[in-house]
Amino acid sequence: MSNADAVIAALRSGYDSLASRVSEFGDDDLARPSGAAEWDVAQVLSHLGSGAEISRATVQAALDGEPNPGADFNHAVWDKWNAMTRREQASGFLSANQVLLGLLESLDASTRDTLRVDMSFLPAPVDVATVARLRLNEFTLHSWDIRVVSDPDATLPADATAELLHGEPNLIGWIGKADPLNGREAAVAVSTTEPASVFALRLRAPISVDFDIPDEPDGTLTLPAEAWLRLVAGRLAPRHTPASVAAAGAADLGLLRQVFPGY
Repeated sequence: MSNADAVIAALRSGYDSLASRVSEFGDDDLARPSGAAEWDVAQVLSHLGSGAEISRATVQAALDGEPNPGADFNHAVWDKWNAMTRREQASGFLSANQVLLGLLESLDASTRDTLRVDMSFLPAPVDVATVARLRLNEFTLHSWDIRVVSDPDATLPADATAELLHGEPNLIGWIGKADPLNGREAAVAVSTTEPASVFALRLRAPISVDFDIPDEPDGTLTLPAEAWLRLVAGRLAPRHTPASVAAAGAADLGLLRQVFPGY
């Protein structure tokens, strides 16, 4: 299985799991506050639906040899979805994601390896695996925003976690905020489980990770890999933090939650 194959398979698994829940949601379920600040469940589904529509158009443009559809197209899609009722957003989520997955799954092995897609916000066109991984990151975290409404102990799926833990592109310098450090710098040794990995978190401007583990780190952080992904995405509030998370020294969870406020 190629890298793109595994990411697309994880996307399919995540969609099928969430779709089975969404198809049973009543109006009250759609109106409930989600795990995403200031969004109800229907608004999260709208975000995932509009994102699927934009992603499909972006990939199709690359297949057709056309430029990225551009900001005007994106804004028109968002406006359309924002004008929908909650029920329309839920139904649209199901259909738009199915269409995107159908396109990704239809790509043959050669296309998955050679196609380059202009994402507009990245410095250069990227391969299908990267396009799918960006979508997987968005889909997995916002799916959690919906699942956590009824399950405070919800975690990220194992297949998605494995593909996202160290997958490109590395966006941690964009999502991490150094201002809460007040000029302090620290190196934290991070150890994850399921999957197992050891790496260094550099608390400085810009925030970064690498595999050059200090002999004497300023702090240590041990946690499930899915909890690490939720931490850097601003989704590891105390009430959603597994008991197995252990932090010491500069790896103060209160500080890390400020460094990674979410998006």
